[in-house]
Amino acid sequence: MTTLFISDLHLDANRPEITRLFLDFLVQRANQAEALYILGDLFEAWLGDDDNSDLNECVARGLRQLGDTTAVYFIHGNRDFLLGTAYAEQAHMQLLPEAKIIDLYGQRTLIMHGDTLCTDDIEYQAFRTKVRNPTWQQQILALPLPQRRQLASQLRETSQAATRLKAEEITDVNQQAVLEALQDYQVDLLIHGHTHRPAVHNLDHENRTARRIVLGDWYEQGSVLVCTADGQQLESLCKSSA
Repeated sequence: MTTLFISDLHLDANRPEITRLFLDFLVQRANQAEALYILGDLFEAWLGDDDNSDLNECVARGLRQLGDTTAVYFIHGNRDFLLGTAYAEQAHMQLLPEAKIIDLYGQRTLIMHGDTLCTDDIEYQAFRTKVRNPTWQQQILALPLPQRRQLASQLRETSQAATRLKAEEITDVNQQAVLEALQDYQVDLLIHGHTHRPAVHNLDHENRTARRIVLGDWYEQGSVLVCTADGQQLESLCKSSA
């Protein structure tokens, strides 16, 4: 029995090799797993479930086929927070709340995208509060699709420019926020993405060792956390040279 976790694929029509890597992963690895958890930022941007682009349709087909053998779960990221129930149903994914407790082979485990842990980035947290507001989302989704595309491009450029000016520690998780999450949810294992800094961190928490596993992004290669009853292992997936 195997459970897989991925995040931060940032699938985009301009990077078809990563889409191919992901679709190959679904066929060659994920279909042998008990479950696949996608912890946000599956797409570089999500403009609404009515955006039936070739990329969105292709990914939905791949996930739908996977759903015949493997349970697929999805947590929203900071790029695809507008992904709704219509696309989730089309792709046979089950939407999860932004923080979810699961039983991972007998271990109580907290999974999330991870952006809520970056509390030192006050500017981003204010932006996150704004775009997660249902009223704001309804207003955006009511706009014509071309206008949404233009807005998404502007927001992405603004975000990238702001990130370049921030110190690395500002865009990483806050250690106290991590410890509070472990305490609030009463867990010793936390799995998240968002920071693009894959690693396994052992923490001292309430006189015992806790573990924080950070998933990697899919910009230059794939990143997957493979979990079995024997433990967890971060793995890299190489792009095809074809």
